[in-house]
Amino acid sequence: MALLAAPIGLVVGLLLGALGGGGSILAVPALILLLGMAPQEATAGSLIIVGLAAIIGMLPAMRAGRVRLGQGAVFGLLGTGGAVLGALLSTSVPEGVLLLAFAVLMLVVAALMTARRRSAARAEAAGAAPEPARPPMVSLRPFRCDCRAVGVLVAAAAGVGLLTGFFGVGGGFAIVPALVLALGLPMPVAVGTSLLVIAINSAVALGSRLTLDLTLDWGVVALAAGAAVVGSLLGSRITARVRPERLSLAFTVLLVVVALATAAPVLVAAA
Repeated sequence: MALLAAPIGLVVGLLLGALGGGGSILAVPALILLLGMAPQEATAGSLIIVGLAAIIGMLPAMRAGRVRLGQGAVFGLLGTGGAVLGALLSTSVPEGVLLLAFAVLMLVVAALMTARRRSAARAEAAGAAPEPARPPMVSLRPFRCDCRAVGVLVAAAAGVGLLTGFFGVGGGFAIVPALVLALGLPMPVAVGTSLLVIAINSAVALGSRLTLDLTLDWGVVALAAGAAVVGSLLGSRITARVRPERLSLAFTVLLVVVALATAAPVLVAAA
């Protein structure tokens, strides 16, 4: 079973590098279903795999100018409280409930991705012009505060942190649209910046989990993490050759399949 660690990590890294997220949401069920890890062990291992892949995958995006370090760091730090709370809450939830909740989350993400893809297609067909750059939410001279936008930013960051801590996912599927909507970042920049946020959230959530009584198979986790790093570097090249909507569609289908495969054993056992 350990031989599957490298392919799992490679797929996780490919999706992370190509879409700025998504691979992490598949890592937990893959570690559980294919490698036989317990849910708590799988979520902790996923944070290691995804965090390392995000850090390395961010480097090419930085060189291309697609990472906003300041905005990404602020967003990530705002989500640290949610990440700690989510990690603590996950330990008090029964395994079956955690798996079902994870399956529901994947289906919700698949629906959101489908809606976003259709919205982008309609905008492209209508020849819509790109939105103008937004002014800063807070400025000192003269003092200006778009408090509503600040509130949305804080809520989005805390929510993403909560998802990261509770489910052991990087949260890129939520971070990218949050960066676009809350900060007005262009999509390529949001994808690159999301890797920084993923790395911060994963580190905080992992730190909270390592204080608990967890046993990890470090050899398997290291193998998957190494493959994920390679995949994240390859994924950044895929985006230049494949239309993003095709990648998004393939990922959406994969999400639905994995969600059903994750929920089915729990539902059968409960029947």
